[in-house]
Amino acid sequence: MKEFFPHATTTDGVTVRVAVSYLPEQSEPRRGRWFWAYHIRIENESERAVQLLTRHWVITDGRGARHSVEGEGVVGEQPLIAPGSSFDYVSGCPLQTPTGAMEGSYRLIGEDGAHFDAAIPKFGLHAPAVDS
Repeated sequence: MKEFFPHATTTDGVTVRVAVSYLPEQSEPRRGRWFWAYHIRIENESERAVQLLTRHWVITDGRGARHSVEGEGVVGEQPLIAPGSSFDYVSGCPLQTPTGAMEGSYRLIGEDGAHFDAAIPKFGLHAPAVDS
């Protein structure tokens, strides 16, 4: 699994795995725009079903500027993840620098009504060097 999802962290039986890819076809370095896709897999290794309610991202660009993003669910969904199951989605991130990083958390609720935050591991955004 590590070869496909090199970044992972576990909180209260929920593992968040991340793989990231630079997308040159959607990037325009000459115009100061770089774009990455990230694939998230949320695995419920606990004994209870959990539902993802909200997301919180902290995006840092190559200059150190931080941008916080919060919202309901992910990709328009608030998935219910049964014990032993997982939920995958793909999203994207544009930056005005060729490097940066992302990290954050998901607010989840267990079937027992208890809320908790599952950490999203920090991962780098690195565009390949290009001769200009």
